Amino acid sequence: MVTELKQVKLETLRAQVENTLRKAIISGELSPGEKLIERELCQMLGVSRQSLREAMRKLEAEKLIVIVPHRGPEVASMSIDQARELFALRQLLESYAAQEFTIHASDQQIKELIKTVKRLKEAVKKNDSEGVLQAKAEFYGILLGGCGNNLVREVLGGLLSRVSLLRATSLMLEDRLPQSLKEIEALVACIKLRDPDGARAISFEHVSNAQKAALGVLEYQFGVS
Repeated sequence: MVTELKQVKLETLRAQVENTLRKAIISGELSPGEKLIERELCQMLGVSRQSLREAMRKLEAEKLIVIVPHRGPEVASMSIDQARELFALRQLLESYAAQEFTIHASDQQIKELIKTVKRLKEAVKKNDSEGVLQAKAEFYGILLGGCGNNLVREVLGGLLSRVSLLRATSLMLEDRLPQSLKEIEALVACIKLRDPDGARAISFEHVSNAQKAALGVLEYQFGVS
C-alpha cells in the first residue's frame, strides 16, 4: 500500500509540472521561441530534473515544446503557413464535433456547457485573460467529451493544444474576444435547440473568424503586409 501511494504522489507531481508549464505557455508567460533552461525551471518549480524532463516530454508530444539541435528545449513557435494548415483542419473537425455533440450529448452535458459559458462571460467582464483561457479549455473539454467520437476527441484535442499557442496572441485584439463570446453563445443556443446543422454552421464560422484574428496578429509580427 505504501508503494502504491508513493507512485500516485509521483504521478501527481509530474501532472502538476505539466499543467504549470502548459499554463505558462498558453497564457504567453513563456513566449514562443523562448529557451527553456532546466536548471532555472527546476529552481522555480522546486522539482527534480527527472520530473521536469518527463513533463517536458509530454508537452513536446503536444507540440507545445520543441527540441532544437545544439540549443535544447524551447517553447514552440508557429509560422503563418503552419497556422493556416492548423486552422483548416480545426475548422473541419470542430464543426463536426459541434454537430455531433448537439445530437449525442446528454441534457446534463449541455447544462455543464452552459455553466462554462457563464464562467467565460464573467471572465470577459473582469478582463481576466487567465480565466478566459481556463473557461475555453473547459468548454472544449465538455464539447469533445460529448461528441461521441473518440478519434475526433483525440485528434482535435491535440490540435487545440497547438491552437492555444495562438489563442493568447489573438486575445491582444480588443474586438475579437467579445465577438468570440457572441459566437459561442450562438453555438450554445443551437445546441440547446438540438439543431445540429445550425451548430455546425456557427462553429465553422467561429473557427474562420478565429483564424482571421490569429493570422492578422501573426502577419503583423512577421511584418507581412
